[in-house]
Amino acid sequence: MTKHVRAAVAGANGYAGMTLVHLLARHPDVAIEQLSSRSLAGKPLASTFPLLSLEGDFLSEVDASKADVVFSCLPHNVGAAKAAGWLEGGARVIDMSADFRLKDASQYPVWYRQEHPAPELLARAVFGLPELHEEDLKSAQLVAVPGCYSTASILALAPAVTSGLVGSDIVIDAKSGVSGAGRSPGLGVHFSEVNESLGAYAIAGHRHLPEVMQELRALGHNGLRLTFVPHLAPMTRGILATCYFDLKGSVEELRGAYAEFYAGQPFTRVVPESPATKLASHTNFCLVHVGAQDEKAVVTAALDNLVKGAAGQGVECFNIAFGFDRGTALESAIQWP
Repeated sequence: MTKHVRAAVAGANGYAGMTLVHLLARHPDVAIEQLSSRSLAGKPLASTFPLLSLEGDFLSEVDASKADVVFSCLPHNVGAAKAAGWLEGGARVIDMSADFRLKDASQYPVWYRQEHPAPELLARAVFGLPELHEEDLKSAQLVAVPGCYSTASILALAPAVTSGLVGSDIVIDAKSGVSGAGRSPGLGVHFSEVNESLGAYAIAGHRHLPEVMQELRALGHNGLRLTFVPHLAPMTRGILATCYFDLKGSVEELRGAYAEFYAGQPFTRVVPESPATKLASHTNFCLVHVGAQDEKAVVTAALDNLVKGAAGQGVECFNIAFGFDRGTALESAIQWP
């Protein structure tokens, strides 16, 4: 099949960007036309992607007039200032950062310590979680791919919230692999600091919390209260979210609600045993288990933070927006990192 969708990736040298490039390279309807990197501008693409047969050099900026879609893997608040120009250039934009996830512009100074540079675009952005927003994604010009913790937490809880079976405040205990912190070196993700250790962070509130609250409250539970505590685990990739709440009704009713909610969904599966992160590693699957301990529901969700939690979900949204089969380029495992 002729490749006819011209794709540009801004910030192609981070973990999410590199994963995205590997996925797009296997997509039968995509031609990778431009890859940008502020630190690698002018260097050959082959120096970073030696197995992909990509020709040319990294650019300092992408030219949206020569692309049908721009995937933005730039740091928070960097891509937001460029998105309007990309849209005006005629490209659709799929943003991997947090720049367009929150609908309320006043929340960005609270969670990201800066004003939003393009608040007028927030209303145009579609939250890129296909299990909830597939219809809106079909016509989306600007897609905000949710965070990895957010994806796992929302998918773990959406059926319970929608069915009205949540009887108390929700507690989410979530753990992430180190690649979720990005590719830039830092003491907090140094091997000697992370190996053989496990610790909680962002106790006062993590940036992904408002995304989870926004989406769950939109499902009809405006009084929802939620405590979210993330942990850094000594593994390269993976997210495990364990969610606790008092259960209205029986665990059989809860399991039925999840089976119905995710029936026909290609990438979220309800599984009979609590999943380990390795089951979802390198794939675009989110694996959800529904259980209970006495009157307390215990729902676990596992996914790969770089695939379903980032690049894979971006490609899934792209497929929906451009009319391709939702699973195109996502059928087999992505290996690096």
